Amino acid sequence: MKKQKGLEWLNRSLLTSPYSYALCLSEAEFKSELVQLGVPKEDRGSWMKTPQADATLHFFKPHDDVGTCAIVCLRVRRGVEREQVYALLIHEAVHLWQAIKDHIGEHTPGIESEAYAVQRIAQSLMYSYKEQTTKKRKKF
Repeated sequence: MKKQKGLEWLNRSLLTSPYSYALCLSEAEFKSELVQLGVPKEDRGSWMKTPQADATLHFFKPHDDVGTCAIVCLRVRRGVEREQVYALLIHEAVHLWQAIKDHIGEHTPGIESEAYAVQRIAQSLMYSYKEQTTKKRKKF
C-alpha cells in the first residue's frame, strides 16, 4: 500500500479513561461477563446493588492485564421512556467520571473539561443502549 503524502494526523483525545467500561442490560449477561473476566465469585456481588435500583455501576479488577473495568448495569423495564433511560445513563456516567477523577488525582477539573468528559461517557453509554436494544434488520 502506498503511503499518502502529508502529515500524519495524531489522536485528538487528551485523556484516556483508566477504566474500560461497558453497558450491561441483564443479570445473566453480567454474570457471564464476570466469569469471562475471571472475577472470583466472592468479589462479584449482585448486578443491582439494591432491589429498587434501576441502574448500578460496578468496578472490577480482573486477573489479567485488562486493568480495572467498570460495568454499568441497567435494568430494562417495560413502559420506561427513552428519556428516563438516558437520564439514568447520565447519572451513572457522572459516577464513572467521579471515579476517573479520583483515580487520576484530579479534584478540581475545569467546568468545561468536566462537562465534555461526562458528555463523552454518557454518549458512549447511550449508543451502546441503542445498539443493544434496536432489533437488527435482516439484510437481503
